[in-house]
Amino acid sequence: MEIITVRTAQNIDIDYEIGGLGERILAYLIDLGLFIALGIITNIILSAAGVSVGEVFLWIIYVLFLVYDLVCETFFNGQSLGKLVMKIRVISLDGSRPKFSQYLLRWLFRLVDFTVTLWLGGLISVAMSKNGQRIGDLVAGTVIIKTQPRTKMNHLVFSDIDDAYKPLFIQAGQLNDRDVELIHDVIQNYFKTGNSVVVYTMADRIKQYLSVAPPAEMNSLLFLQTIIKDYSHITARADAL
Repeated sequence: MEIITVRTAQNIDIDYEIGGLGERILAYLIDLGLFIALGIITNIILSAAGVSVGEVFLWIIYVLFLVYDLVCETFFNGQSLGKLVMKIRVISLDGSRPKFSQYLLRWLFRLVDFTVTLWLGGLISVAMSKNGQRIGDLVAGTVIIKTQPRTKMNHLVFSDIDDAYKPLFIQAGQLNDRDVELIHDVIQNYFKTGNSVVVYTMADRIKQYLSVAPPAEMNSLLFLQTIIKDYSHITARADAL
Protein backbone atom coordinates (compact mmCIF):
# COMPACT_ATOMS: atom_id res chain seq x y z
CA MET A 1 0.00 0.00 0.00
CA GLU A 2 1.50 3.31 -1.15
CA ILE A 3 0.74 6.42 0.86
CA ILE A 4 1.25 10.08 -0.03
CA THR A 5 1.36 12.71 2.68
CA VAL A 6 0.10 16.11 1.61
CA ARG A 7 0.34 19.34 3.57
CA THR A 8 -2.87 21.36 3.41
CA ALA A 9 -3.17 25.13 3.38
CA GLN A 10 -3.76 24.85 7.15
CA ASN A 11 -0.29 23.23 7.52
CA ILE A 12 -1.80 19.89 8.49
CA ASP A 13 -0.27 16.70 7.08
CA ILE A 14 -2.84 14.17 5.84
CA ASP A 15 -2.11 10.72 4.43
CA TYR A 16 -3.89 9.49 1.30
CA GLU A 17 -3.67 6.05 -0.27
CA ILE A 18 -2.45 6.33 -3.87
CA GLY A 19 -4.69 4.94 -6.60
CA GLY A 20 -3.21 1.76 -8.05
CA LEU A 21 -2.29 1.19 -11.68
CA GLY A 22 -4.90 -1.56 -12.00
CA GLU A 23 -7.64 0.74 -10.75
CA ARG A 24 -6.64 3.43 -13.24
CA ILE A 25 -6.65 1.00 -16.15
CA LEU A 26 -10.05 -0.36 -15.13
CA ALA A 27 -11.37 3.21 -14.81
CA TYR A 28 -10.16 3.91 -18.36
CA LEU A 29 -11.78 0.71 -19.66
CA ILE A 30 -15.08 1.64 -18.00
CA ASP A 31 -15.00 5.06 -19.67
CA LEU A 32 -14.06 3.49 -23.00
CA GLY A 33 -16.85 0.95 -22.63
CA LEU A 34 -19.28 3.79 -21.95
CA PHE A 35 -18.44 5.43 -25.27
CA ILE A 36 -18.52 2.17 -27.18
CA ALA A 37 -21.98 1.49 -25.77
CA LEU A 38 -23.02 5.07 -26.56
CA GLY A 39 -21.84 4.66 -30.15
CA ILE A 40 -23.63 1.34 -30.61
CA ILE A 41 -26.91 2.55 -29.10
CA THR A 42 -26.85 5.79 -31.10
CA ASN A 43 -26.07 3.83 -34.26
CA ILE A 44 -29.03 1.52 -33.66
CA ILE A 45 -31.40 4.43 -33.00
CA LEU A 46 -30.28 6.38 -36.08
CA SER A 47 -30.42 3.29 -38.28
CA ALA A 48 -33.93 2.53 -37.07
CA ALA A 49 -34.88 6.10 -37.95
CA GLY A 50 -33.50 5.62 -41.44
CA VAL A 51 -30.52 7.92 -40.90
CA SER A 52 -27.28 6.67 -42.38
CA VAL A 53 -24.28 6.74 -40.05
CA GLY A 54 -21.05 7.86 -41.67
CA GLU A 55 -17.52 8.83 -40.73
CA VAL A 56 -18.69 12.18 -39.38
CA PHE A 57 -20.61 10.44 -36.61
CA LEU A 58 -17.58 8.34 -35.69
CA TRP A 59 -15.39 11.44 -35.54
CA ILE A 60 -17.89 13.17 -33.25
CA ILE A 61 -17.80 10.20 -30.84
CA TYR A 62 -14.00 10.19 -31.01
CA VAL A 63 -13.70 13.92 -30.26
CA LEU A 64 -16.14 13.60 -27.35
CA PHE A 65 -14.04 10.77 -25.94
CA LEU A 66 -10.88 12.87 -26.29
CA VAL A 67 -12.25 15.75 -24.18
CA TYR A 68 -14.31 13.53 -21.87
CA ASP A 69 -11.68 13.23 -19.11
CA LEU A 70 -10.92 16.96 -19.12
CA VAL A 71 -14.58 17.95 -18.88
CA CYS A 72 -15.48 15.37 -16.23
CA GLU A 73 -12.46 16.03 -14.01
CA THR A 74 -13.04 19.79 -14.22
CA PHE A 75 -16.72 19.72 -13.33
CA PHE A 76 -16.92 16.58 -11.15
CA ASN A 77 -14.08 17.12 -8.70
CA GLY A 78 -11.37 15.11 -10.44
CA GLN A 79 -13.49 12.13 -11.43
CA SER A 80 -14.82 10.59 -14.61
CA LEU A 81 -17.47 7.88 -14.43
CA GLY A 82 -14.74 5.23 -14.47
CA LYS A 83 -12.85 6.93 -11.64
CA LEU A 84 -16.06 7.28 -9.67
CA VAL A 85 -16.80 3.57 -10.02
CA MET A 86 -13.22 2.66 -9.07
CA LYS A 87 -13.29 5.16 -6.18
CA ILE A 88 -10.25 7.19 -7.25
CA ARG A 89 -9.88 10.87 -8.10
CA VAL A 90 -7.35 13.54 -9.02
CA ILE A 91 -6.13 16.00 -6.37
CA SER A 92 -3.34 18.56 -6.15
CA LEU A 93 -0.19 17.65 -4.27
CA ASP A 94 -1.31 20.01 -1.50
CA GLY A 95 -4.56 18.07 -1.10
CA SER A 96 -6.73 20.77 -2.67
CA ARG A 97 -8.96 20.54 -5.71
CA PRO A 98 -6.83 21.12 -8.83
CA LYS A 99 -7.25 24.28 -10.86
CA PHE A 100 -8.45 24.08 -14.46
CA SER A 101 -4.89 24.77 -15.65
CA GLN A 102 -3.74 21.62 -13.83
CA TYR A 103 -6.48 19.50 -15.34
CA LEU A 104 -5.61 20.95 -18.75
CA LEU A 105 -1.90 20.17 -18.37
CA ARG A 106 -2.43 16.55 -17.34
CA TRP A 107 -4.93 16.17 -20.21
CA LEU A 108 -2.54 17.63 -22.80
CA PHE A 109 0.24 15.34 -21.65
CA ARG A 110 -1.92 12.32 -22.48
CA LEU A 111 -0.25 12.69 -25.87
CA VAL A 112 3.11 11.93 -24.25
CA ASP A 113 1.85 9.40 -21.73
CA PHE A 114 -0.25 7.34 -24.11
CA THR A 115 -0.33 8.35 -27.78
CA VAL A 116 3.28 9.11 -28.74
CA THR A 117 4.84 6.49 -26.45
CA LEU A 118 2.08 3.90 -27.00
CA TRP A 119 1.23 3.92 -23.26
CA LEU A 120 4.81 3.13 -22.26
CA GLY A 121 5.51 6.68 -21.05
CA GLY A 122 2.57 6.69 -18.68
CA LEU A 123 3.06 3.13 -17.45
CA ILE A 124 6.79 3.58 -16.78
CA SER A 125 6.24 6.93 -15.08
CA VAL A 126 3.53 5.51 -12.78
CA ALA A 127 5.73 2.54 -11.92
CA MET A 128 8.89 4.59 -11.29
CA SER A 129 7.68 7.85 -9.75
CA LYS A 130 7.46 8.17 -5.98
CA ASN A 131 3.75 8.96 -5.87
CA GLY A 132 2.63 6.81 -8.79
CA GLN A 133 2.28 9.81 -11.10
CA ARG A 134 2.24 9.68 -14.86
CA ILE A 135 4.13 12.38 -16.76
CA GLY A 136 1.03 14.57 -16.97
CA ASP A 137 0.62 14.41 -13.19
CA LEU A 138 4.29 15.28 -12.61
CA VAL A 139 3.97 18.35 -14.83
CA ALA A 140 0.59 19.44 -13.44
CA GLY A 141 1.43 18.79 -9.78
CA THR A 142 -1.41 16.30 -9.34
CA VAL A 143 -1.80 12.75 -8.05
CA ILE A 144 -4.54 10.13 -8.10
CA ILE A 145 -5.76 8.95 -4.71
CA LYS A 146 -8.30 6.45 -3.46
CA THR A 147 -11.52 7.95 -2.16
CA GLN A 148 -12.99 4.90 -0.42
CA PRO A 149 -12.62 5.41 3.33
CA ARG A 150 -10.64 2.71 5.12
CA THR A 151 -12.49 3.80 8.26
CA LYS A 152 -15.97 2.49 8.94
CA MET A 153 -18.43 5.33 8.65
CA ASN A 154 -19.91 4.54 12.06
CA HIS A 155 -16.66 5.89 13.49
CA LEU A 156 -17.80 9.29 12.22
CA VAL A 157 -21.00 11.18 12.89
CA PHE A 158 -22.42 11.61 9.42
CA SER A 159 -25.49 9.50 10.23
CA ASP A 160 -28.97 10.96 10.08
CA ILE A 161 -29.58 13.43 12.85
CA ASP A 162 -32.83 13.63 14.79
CA ASP A 163 -34.84 16.79 14.13
CA ALA A 164 -34.90 17.33 17.89
CA TYR A 165 -31.10 17.45 17.99
CA LYS A 166 -29.73 20.71 19.41
CA PRO A 167 -26.34 21.75 18.00
CA LEU A 168 -23.75 22.28 20.71
CA PHE A 169 -21.70 24.65 18.57
CA ILE A 170 -23.95 26.86 16.43
CA GLN A 171 -20.75 28.52 15.18
CA ALA A 172 -20.25 25.42 13.02
CA GLY A 173 -22.54 27.12 10.51
CA GLN A 174 -19.66 29.49 9.70
CA LEU A 175 -17.77 26.61 8.07
CA ASN A 176 -18.12 25.54 4.45
CA ASP A 177 -18.20 22.16 2.76
CA ARG A 178 -14.46 22.23 2.09
CA ASP A 179 -13.72 22.89 5.79
CA VAL A 180 -15.89 19.97 6.83
CA GLU A 181 -14.37 17.73 4.16
CA LEU A 182 -10.94 18.51 5.59
CA ILE A 183 -12.10 17.72 9.12
CA HIS A 184 -13.49 14.44 7.81
CA ASP A 185 -10.12 13.67 6.20
CA VAL A 186 -8.33 14.37 9.48
CA ILE A 187 -10.64 12.02 11.40
CA GLN A 188 -10.29 9.35 8.72
CA ASN A 189 -6.52 9.77 8.79
CA TYR A 190 -6.51 9.29 12.58
CA PHE A 191 -8.44 6.01 12.43
CA LYS A 192 -6.22 4.81 9.59
CA THR A 193 -2.82 5.74 11.03
CA GLY A 194 -3.39 6.41 14.72
CA ASN A 195 -1.71 9.80 14.29
CA SER A 196 -3.40 11.88 16.98
CA VAL A 197 -1.30 14.99 16.26
CA VAL A 198 -3.42 15.86 13.22
CA VAL A 199 -6.54 15.66 15.38
CA TYR A 200 -5.11 17.97 18.05
CA THR A 201 -3.86 20.44 15.45
CA MET A 202 -7.13 20.57 13.54
CA ALA A 203 -9.18 20.87 16.75
CA ASP A 204 -7.06 23.81 17.93
CA ARG A 205 -7.45 25.58 14.59
CA ILE A 206 -11.22 25.07 14.53
CA LYS A 207 -11.52 26.34 18.11
CA GLN A 208 -9.57 29.46 17.22
CA TYR A 209 -11.43 30.03 13.95
CA LEU A 210 -14.90 29.66 15.51
CA SER A 211 -13.89 31.18 18.87
CA VAL A 212 -15.43 28.29 20.81
CA ALA A 213 -14.40 26.51 24.00
CA PRO A 214 -15.65 22.92 24.27
CA PRO A 215 -16.46 21.36 27.65
CA ALA A 216 -13.43 20.13 29.59
CA GLU A 217 -14.52 16.50 29.27
CA MET A 218 -14.72 16.70 25.46
CA ASN A 219 -11.53 15.49 23.80
CA SER A 220 -10.27 16.75 20.44
CA LEU A 221 -11.66 13.84 18.42
CA LEU A 222 -15.14 14.13 19.93
CA PHE A 223 -15.00 17.89 19.38
CA LEU A 224 -14.32 17.46 15.66
CA GLN A 225 -17.05 14.82 15.35
CA THR A 226 -19.49 17.13 17.12
CA ILE A 227 -18.55 20.00 14.82
CA ILE A 228 -19.36 17.82 11.80
CA LYS A 229 -22.62 16.71 13.38
CA ASP A 230 -23.61 20.30 14.19
CA TYR A 231 -22.65 21.48 10.70
CA SER A 232 -24.70 18.68 9.10
CA HIS A 233 -27.73 19.57 11.22
CA ILE A 234 -27.46 23.32 10.64
CA THR A 235 -27.02 23.05 6.88
CA ALA A 236 -29.78 20.44 6.60
CA ARG A 237 -32.19 22.72 8.43
CA ALA A 238 -31.14 25.66 6.25
CA ASP A 239 -31.77 23.65 3.06
CA ALA A 240 -35.20 22.65 4.33
CA LEU A 241 -36.30 26.26 4.78
